[in-house]
Amino acid sequence: MAENGLASRLYNGEAGLNIVGRRKLWFGVAGVLVLIAILSFSIRGFSLGIEFAGGNSFQVPASVGTLDDAEREVNSALAAENTGVTVATTQKVGGPGGDSYELRTPQLTAEQATAVKAQIAEDLGISADQISDNQVSEAWGSQVTERAVLGLVIFIALVMVYLILRFEWRMAVAAVASLITNLILTAGIYSLVGFEVTPSTIIGFLTILGFALYDVVVVFDKVQENTRGITANNNQTYGEASNLAINQSLMRSLNTSVVALLPVGGLLFIGAGLLGAGTLKDLGLVLFVGMAVAFLTSILVATPLLALLKNYDPRIQAHNKRVLTRRGAVARGEVTGKGAAASPVAQADATDEPVDQDAAALAGAAPKVGARPAGKRPTGARGGRPGGGGNRPGGAKRR
Repeated sequence: MAENGLASRLYNGEAGLNIVGRRKLWFGVAGVLVLIAILSFSIRGFSLGIEFAGGNSFQVPASVGTLDDAEREVNSALAAENTGVTVATTQKVGGPGGDSYELRTPQLTAEQATAVKAQIAEDLGISADQISDNQVSEAWGSQVTERAVLGLVIFIALVMVYLILRFEWRMAVAAVASLITNLILTAGIYSLVGFEVTPSTIIGFLTILGFALYDVVVVFDKVQENTRGITANNNQTYGEASNLAINQSLMRSLNTSVVALLPVGGLLFIGAGLLGAGTLKDLGLVLFVGMAVAFLTSILVATPLLALLKNYDPRIQAHNKRVLTRRGAVARGEVTGKGAAASPVAQADATDEPVDQDAAALAGAAPKVGARPAGKRPTGARGGRPGGGGNRPGGAKRR
C-alpha cells in the first residue's frame, strides 16, 4: 500500500493532478489575491523603515541591560524632551567595539536629537560619547527605490530575451507574468501584515526573482520535452502534455523549495528570533515569503497560462481537435485504439478556449502531421502478399 501512496506517485510523476485543466480556478484565486494586494497598496500602504521614511537612530552599548531596558529608557528620554514620538524599531547589532542596541525613531530636529542623546546618557548613567546617533533622510530611500525599479526592469527584459531564445515567446510571457504575480503577492503580504520595508527587503525582493525563474524554467523544460513533435500523433492535447510535465517535475520543484526554505527559515527564526539580528530578519522574512509564493505561482500560474496561450495557436487548436475527434470515434466504436474518453484536461482544452473550426475540419480530413505518405506495400513474402514468391511473374518455381 505504501508503494502506491501519494508521495510515491509524486516521485514517479504518476499522481495525475489536474493542474492545467483547472486553470480557471487558479487564475480566479490569483486574480482575487492580486486585487486584494493592490487594494492594500492603495489603502494601507507599506510600513517604511527610516531609510525610506526618514528618521533618527541611537546606538547604546549592550552593557546597559536588555534590549527592552534600552527601549524603555529611550522612550522615557523622548517623552522628557516632548518630541511626541516613540521608538519605532529596535535591534541588536555587532561591531568592533562590541554588541550594541540600535533604536530607531521617526524624524527629529537636530536640537531634539542632541537633547534626547544627552537625556539617554543621563538616564543610563553612561557618557554621551558612548551613544552614537544618526539621521537618515528619506531622499536616500528614494534613490534606493529608483535603482531597485531600474534593476527590476533590466532583469525582466533580460529574462524575456533569454526565454524567447531558449524556448519561445509564449513561454517568456507566461514566465514573466508568473514573476510579476509573485512580486505583487509578496508585496501584498508585506502591506497587509505590516512588515517593515528596509533596504534588506528590497535586496530580498530582487533575490526571489532568480529563484522563481529557476522554478519556472525547470517546469518549462519538461513541457518542451513532452510537447516536442506533439502534432505528429493524436494521443495527447497540448494541455495534457503540459499537465503531465507538471506532475513529472512537481516533486523536484517541491524538494528544491523545501531545501531552499530550510536555511532561510534558520536565518529568520534563529538569526533574527533568537539572536536578535534585525538585518537578518528583514532579509530572511522576504526570502521566506517570496520563495513560498514563487513555488505556488510557478506551478499554478505559469504552466496553465502557457497552455492557455498555446491553445490560441491555430496549429495547436487543430491538433487538439483531432485528438478529441479521434477519442469520440473510439468511444462510439467506429475505430479502435487508445484514448476512449477525453481526460479532464482535454475537455478543458476543448471548452475553455475558442477553436478554429475550419482549421480543425481541414486537419481532421488531412493526413496526420508527420505521418508517412501512403504508397504501395512491398511485394514478396516479407511484404505480406499471399501466394507464391519468387522473382518471376507467376510466382511458381519450376522443377
